[in-house]
Amino acid sequence: METVTIPQINERLRQLSPDKLVVVYDFVSYLLERDLGQMLRETASESYQTMLASEAVLRRDWDLPEEDAAWADL
Repeated sequence: METVTIPQINERLRQLSPDKLVVVYDFVSYLLERDLGQMLRETASESYQTMLASEAVLRRDWDLPEEDAAWADL
């Protein structure tokens, strides 16, 4: 894949009409939102997997009579 620099992109953008700039802006926005969405889904998935993995371990401590007594007034 060819390397493209910001100055090269800027030069090309200066040559576009305003209506074409709107299309470019929409496309760039779409790419950023798509990448952000993917990152959030991956993070959420990792967090969810960690939660599931730790639930059984934490349950051992949470399901004790002493814990029930400690939290009974809340």
